[in-house]
Amino acid sequence: MGCERLVFDGWIAAVGTGSGTRVVVGHWPRSPFGPFSDVMLERADGWRTLLAPTPRTAEYIAGVYHFDEVRTGPVGVRIRGSAWEVAAGPLELCFRVGRQGLLGLALRAVPRSLARRPLWAAVTDVPARLMAGVRTRGSSRPGCRQWYAAGGLWPIVAARASFGGTGLGALAPVVPPVRFGFASAPASPALVRVLSTVERVVA
Repeated sequence: MGCERLVFDGWIAAVGTGSGTRVVVGHWPRSPFGPFSDVMLERADGWRTLLAPTPRTAEYIAGVYHFDEVRTGPVGVRIRGSAWEVAAGPLELCFRVGRQGLLGLALRAVPRSLARRPLWAAVTDVPARLMAGVRTRGSSRPGCRQWYAAGGLWPIVAARASFGGTGLGALAPVVPPVRFGFASAPASPALVRVLSTVERVVA
């Protein structure tokens, strides 16, 4: 038995919709699997779907988080200034971010070397818990622990989403909290610059 520690450096965007579907996009320019993006959706009835680009990334993510359905296929993310476009199988999502507030600017000041440490995640977990469902460290499955370090926070001020050609409704809070892992995204739709570390026991 050994311990595997993988670090994912990128972005997480989370939006709610008027239909009750919540969408979480992971965009990882730097990861152990190379650059990739993935999408997690939870419908109003609680059905959780993973959209991942390759069997390898799908297997890894599904081994860390919880889903009722896993689909594999191209996941594309296009960024143009403050506008993001996401295409993943039946999902199409466009959103726009606003200017960072004081919290986002404060997060940008945290040195990356400090952000990688589990101790920093433990310190920031205390204020993070003031937001419903938000945690910076925890465990989604036995033998696995994770911690997050945010390096920036931007509000998502507009969004348009459809699934299978059906519109998902207007931008709404990420409520109720999503149930993919040990933590949810903030209730207010947001884009977060994040360093995610996953440590697992492997045979």
